[in-house]
Amino acid sequence: MHPTDKAARLAGAVYASMVFTGPFSLIYVPGKLIVRGDATATAANVLAHETLFRVAIFTDLVGQVLFICLAVALYRLFSNVNRNWALLMVGFVLVSAAVGFLNTLNNIAALILFHGGQFLSVFNTAQLNALGMLFVRLHSQGIFIDEIFWGVWLFPFGLLVFRSGFLPRVIGVWLMINCFGYVVLSVIALFFPSNYNTAFKVLQPVLFGELAIMLWLLIKGARLPRLELGAVEMKKA
Repeated sequence: MHPTDKAARLAGAVYASMVFTGPFSLIYVPGKLIVRGDATATAANVLAHETLFRVAIFTDLVGQVLFICLAVALYRLFSNVNRNWALLMVGFVLVSAAVGFLNTLNNIAALILFHGGQFLSVFNTAQLNALGMLFVRLHSQGIFIDEIFWGVWLFPFGLLVFRSGFLPRVIGVWLMINCFGYVVLSVIALFFPSNYNTAFKVLQPVLFGELAIMLWLLIKGARLPRLELGAVEMKKA
């Protein structure tokens, strides 16, 4: 297997692993445990399913580590295409992961508050639940902030795909459009929060750019010119 093709498939495999971490910690667990506007019910759910909540926290952290690994794998794939754009892509990913790591502290703080404790005895249960709910909400707002970086890293990524010559240009364009989709969602979450869910549904086709490149890297790998493939075969012979 050609080194470029191998690097592409490795990046695709790392990308695919993030399919399990993100939806679990960001969609499934919040949907199961968090009751919007009801701190008491949310606290009861979290304490009744504490292991699930802790697994979500851990999965969130693992997801950030995988994101960094993906950036390294993609840098290895694209550094010969344009090193500066590849470095910019990695830089955006590192900032995104840092925001994600820091944001996870909000859920840890919420768990501490829901549990209470001797040092929190000055607060009653209702107050602790309300404070815990505040940190749960802060975690959600942190995700909206991180969406900016989920978007901007896709622009250099898409440009590198477009210029690479071994990946479909149409997916590169799709990724660059995907970039603005996430940025628009972040802006809507900040200024027009009531419209966020509608905007998210409308922008779904745009956001599938990442799914397209993930599947292509994993299944197809890198499309290399026949002359280059032939040279590799001659070296092996």
